[in-house]
Amino acid sequence: MQKIMLSGKIHCARLTACLLDYEGSLEIDPDLLAEAGILPYEKILVVNRTNGERLETYAIPGRPGSRVFCLNGPAAHKGKVGDVITVMAFSICSEEEAAKIAPTVIVLDENNEIIMRKGRVCA
Repeated sequence: MQKIMLSGKIHCARLTACLLDYEGSLEIDPDLLAEAGILPYEKILVVNRTNGERLETYAIPGRPGSRVFCLNGPAAHKGKVGDVITVMAFSICSEEEAAKIAPTVIVLDENNEIIMRKGRVCA
């Protein structure tokens, strides 16, 4: 049997932009993606704590160091600048792998700077 397990998470990110005229996805600073163990173009679940919206999309790498979180295309309707979101990536694991998984989790402050790391720490 296989399990779908949380493998990477960015908690308490603030949306920095929402651009409707774009093909879609969530643009994220690649430095933060790496810290959370999320790959560019990986499928993600985005939960908006401010308004309760949820969406599945993929992570597009933005400019390194920008601390950007930009909802693009139709997803731009799911939030506004300043909304607090959580970004999660999941991996398919065997039962044995699932029993040992320790997701990489980063928690951000109001400026999208890392204030806490939990789980597996990226090298």
